[in-house]
Amino acid sequence: MQKADPIKVLIADDHPVVREGLAALINRQPDMLVVAEASSGREAVDQFLLHHPDVLLVDLRMPEMDGADAIAAIREQAPGARAIVLTTYGNEEDIHRGLVAGAKAYILKDAPRQELIDCIHAVHAGRTLIPPDIAAKIAGRVTASAITPREMAVLRLVADGIPNKGIATALSISESTVKTHISSLLSKLDAADRTQAVIIALRRGLLRLE
Repeated sequence: MQKADPIKVLIADDHPVVREGLAALINRQPDMLVVAEASSGREAVDQFLLHHPDVLLVDLRMPEMDGADAIAAIREQAPGARAIVLTTYGNEEDIHRGLVAGAKAYILKDAPRQELIDCIHAVHAGRTLIPPDIAAKIAGRVTASAITPREMAVLRLVADGIPNKGIATALSISESTVKTHISSLLSKLDAADRTQAVIIALRRGLLRLE
């Protein structure tokens, strides 16, 4: 009986220690082989197109091009590409962006090793694997499209501690318009006040601390 070809895996993560650990774990599996590594989203796209792995294991936060954009770019040229998002971040916006880009699974870096191996097998077999806790976060997510670009601009300034008058000046709008936007944001984020709105937005990945 002819032995099946190993599952070819590409690891994309900007932390060398993480890549080395993942490569060691995956290469210990008798039916898996790491064919390439990438330290940025752009490199992940290049390496995928060069090696055509069966499964892409990709972090979301990477330089040059983030994981979600890398997945989308890869799937534009290889629609059948199978990607797993492996990350330390579990907020709703990150999850949503990864899945919309075409990821077939989402797993956190603190998951048990066997869970990762099982996930690679599942995705290689054509299955989509979204853990219940991740699915619950998606269900409770406020989409970026629900908040308008102008509201996002207001929200960023609120997060910077800018008062309504300063926001109005910065965006060349009236203070009453600023108040209208903030009222809308509180409603969409189900927040009681400005501070809670910022906290919720950070937790959901709509805002990021620089």
